[in-house]
Amino acid sequence: MLIRLIFLTLLGTAFAPSPFSRHYRGPYANPFAGAYSSLGQFGPFGSVSLAHQESSTVPTFFLGSNIGAGSTNKPANSIKPAERSGIFDTIYEWNILDYAFNSPQERQQAIMSQEFVPENNLPLGIDRWKNTLFVTTPRWKEGTPATLSTIDLRNNFKSPLLVPYPDFSWHSSTSNPDCTKLMNVYRTFVDECDRLWVIDAGVVETLTNFRQLCPPKIVIFDLNTDAHIFTYELPPEQVKQDSLHSSIVVDVPNGKCEDAFAYVTDVWRFGVVVFSFNEGRSWRTTSHLHLPNPLASDFNFQGINFQWTDGTFGISLAPVADQRTGDRALFFHPMSSFMEFMVNTGVLKNETNWINGPFIGPVSNPQSFQPVGNRGLKGQSSTSAMARNGVQFYNLVQRSAVGCWDIRKPYTMHNLALVESDAIKLNFPNDIKADYEIKQNLWVLTNYLPQFLYSQLDYNQINFRILATPVERAIAGTVCDPSVSASLAPNPLDTCV
Repeated sequence: MLIRLIFLTLLGTAFAPSPFSRHYRGPYANPFAGAYSSLGQFGPFGSVSLAHQESSTVPTFFLGSNIGAGSTNKPANSIKPAERSGIFDTIYEWNILDYAFNSPQERQQAIMSQEFVPENNLPLGIDRWKNTLFVTTPRWKEGTPATLSTIDLRNNFKSPLLVPYPDFSWHSSTSNPDCTKLMNVYRTFVDECDRLWVIDAGVVETLTNFRQLCPPKIVIFDLNTDAHIFTYELPPEQVKQDSLHSSIVVDVPNGKCEDAFAYVTDVWRFGVVVFSFNEGRSWRTTSHLHLPNPLASDFNFQGINFQWTDGTFGISLAPVADQRTGDRALFFHPMSSFMEFMVNTGVLKNETNWINGPFIGPVSNPQSFQPVGNRGLKGQSSTSAMARNGVQFYNLVQRSAVGCWDIRKPYTMHNLALVESDAIKLNFPNDIKADYEIKQNLWVLTNYLPQFLYSQLDYNQINFRILATPVERAIAGTVCDPSVSASLAPNPLDTCV
């Protein structure tokens, strides 16, 4: 075993950095394949109070006719992925992005000064609140005039202009940094209290001229008024060399908006920062399970081979909390991994567990972080989202697909399903969210990221898409439907690494 671990450690040093991992330290060889941990410790899965009862009308142009088609009641392992197509509808698509500048003259001036270089803009993150979609455009390269924008869902134009949020004045230039403004946003999170949480990484041009222009910060907006609520800069001691804070999820225990906690991933330095809204402070949490697996770090995507060693990327929260403590399960996975993991949020929210380093407090230990299961080869996943019915959805970047799992069931290959796989429509799915509508919908953004980073996009074809489907349609006829019984068949991955 010792020889094997030494081999994997040496193997990890051979991998080149990804856009999310400039210097990989400490490879992790995953010994937990096929394992499954019960969710019982997080309380029974019960009914969920629906947020946003006065919901906006869901636009009919993306609601399919087979919503609520129901379960086939077939045995769990009889659902074939090849049978699933046409589940997602394309809502918007672009060959190349453009923005709603205040005037044609302002747009032309931005192009002349290279504040706007159209071919250097790529959408990454997505969120939905009522009739508004939020889209992030990270500053991978020079020439991105705004890093967070909106689209009005009542806009039926297939390739709409991005409208900077809250407006252009909130977006700093990279040539004259203003750290009170937004610098570089990868992803956002809309909570049940009508607030938009933004994690601003503060770094720019990660591939060409890496610069940490501003400290990473959390910025919160009131979505009913678009007013700025709060900005919180992460303390310097919680930011490591080459940290990249790229994803955020927000926990509102028992619906108490003032008691919210945000969990922010550090994909480069392998940790999660916990922020207490009530206390206005944060702390850094760590676990070896945040590390990438070197065996999952080699990617082959449509003729492009690249090596990424990315830590925890996708995070999602179980929809039901312990009514006494407000704790729930937080699921997470590194991008360079085939595995899903979990931890009780009570372990993360207890600052005394972390104030003097990991697991110093009396109530926690490394076993609080547990493996859930294995997605198998080509099971690397970018982001994940949890529907209110307890079904987790996750993007499968190497399979051009979206998968699903009912969290009541063991995380085995027989209990995982593909929602849809499509090499064109779902080309590199990079973000996924479940909205708060009464008839809940799933939103996916796809963006040909490897071609953008390592080759060249063809701007004569569609490169970026926003897709949507009702959650009921996404799970109908699959083992992810809660009405379908779990398979207890042996997992074929139990003997795999």
